[in-house]
Amino acid sequence: MGLLLSSAHQVLDFACRKAYQRYIQQANQLELVQRNKLRGFLTQHISQNLSYEQFTKKFPLTRYANWKSKIEQSRSSGKNSLGPGRIVRFQPTSGSSEAIKFIPYTQLFLDELDEAIGLWLCNLYREHPKLKNSTHYWSVSWLPESQRKLLENSNLNDDSALLNVSKRVLSKITQSVPTEIALASSAEDAMFATAVYLVADKHLGMISVWSPTFALQLLDIIQQSKDEIIHVLKYGNWQREGLNFLAVPKSCEQCYKLQQLDLTDASAWKKLWPKLSLISSWDTASAAQWAEQLQQRVDGVAFEGKGLWATEGVVTIPFADRFMLSYQSHFYEFLLQDTNQVVPSWQLKLGDIVSPVITTGSGLIRYVIDDELEVMDFYEQVPCFQFLGRKMTVDLVGEKLDHNAAVQILAQFKQDDYLPISILGIEQCSDKKPHYILLSEGNVDKQPTAQDLDRSLKQYFHYELARDLGQLDEPEVKHVDDAWDYYKTLAMNNGMIEGNIKPEPLKKMKTKII
Repeated sequence: MGLLLSSAHQVLDFACRKAYQRYIQQANQLELVQRNKLRGFLTQHISQNLSYEQFTKKFPLTRYANWKSKIEQSRSSGKNSLGPGRIVRFQPTSGSSEAIKFIPYTQLFLDELDEAIGLWLCNLYREHPKLKNSTHYWSVSWLPESQRKLLENSNLNDDSALLNVSKRVLSKITQSVPTEIALASSAEDAMFATAVYLVADKHLGMISVWSPTFALQLLDIIQQSKDEIIHVLKYGNWQREGLNFLAVPKSCEQCYKLQQLDLTDASAWKKLWPKLSLISSWDTASAAQWAEQLQQRVDGVAFEGKGLWATEGVVTIPFADRFMLSYQSHFYEFLLQDTNQVVPSWQLKLGDIVSPVITTGSGLIRYVIDDELEVMDFYEQVPCFQFLGRKMTVDLVGEKLDHNAAVQILAQFKQDDYLPISILGIEQCSDKKPHYILLSEGNVDKQPTAQDLDRSLKQYFHYELARDLGQLDEPEVKHVDDAWDYYKTLAMNNGMIEGNIKPEPLKKMKTKII
């Protein structure tokens, strides 16, 4: 096992080295690289050779609504209506305009993502050389349970699917958890199976997830289901029918180790996984407090924050202790917050607050990603960013609810004598996990139940997934006589100044309702 594992990492590192060297060597040629990226895209997709200036005049900024009909046509016909090349799969996500969106992934687009993930991997090997002698867990993506019957199994992918074929084969040798876990009948079973595989793996060296709450949830499952995990590892059989399709990991050594450990002790995890040297997750904006909890939960392990990687494309990658533009992947522009002007990456200045605009091999042209970034530094000519958060969005654990969703839900429940005022995202609560509360006034007999509110919120892909995974608790409905006065009091208790408070359909609050 040790020799095969080490050899696979060595070959994978070598395969990723070109991306690493290309990024370093061309970092002082940003404009040249980006103009060449644009030229290549235009030649392939519209058979025209336009300058950047001509490109901006010909093509307006777009969002998902501008592409929806072509994407739906491609899904129904099996032919790519967005450009050349076969669509490998449609990756589901949610966003500001749709409860569920399907992003087309072509081979050209996957090659662009491979460029970024290859650079990230190569950099990891240099920063954390012990990773070459250990297994890794890269989070496996699964769907909300209501969506599984609508989609092909090929959409239940894992992070390694972003690599090219040869790197993917190598990465499978180094992975701690099989991707087939994503096919479990429920998210609860998938989470449990993931926990079992992780505990069984004494060679585990890296845990890479997107949301830190997801990693915290896995640690909770190991702690709370300790006896059941011990049974699986000892006897080699699942006690859950929904997992019978999966091979059962068996390890008497890890079973005994788990029996002896007090998992409330932050040092216990390193005893369970002696080779664990790195945990990677989001650690900025709304994820910051959960990332801090994760670091406190596991002693003696390095931590790395994630860059900005949307379903529609990659923007930044962690590199040299900064989050740098993945300038070798797509063609990038940026929407300036203060002037609403769009500028190419090579015209950014220190302190600019921007939203990314990407043109990618998937066929999406000048596609706006509604995240806010600040230019913090430059590596040679390459801008480095800090992620500030989603625009007009509440994101407690990665569910990405936005104002448009809240407006639609409030309108759904509004009646002549019943008025829903706002949906409040509660970040910290002594008796519940993060959750949402519908604040309303009027005829109490007309108010929806918590289950009604939950069903409406579950129209949104990432909210439903967060509920399936147990990251969000069931929402509540709070009825008061004067909702606006109550809203103001709550906002002031959360640190806002009364004169600056305005009613919003969706609002994040740090603490529980008063």
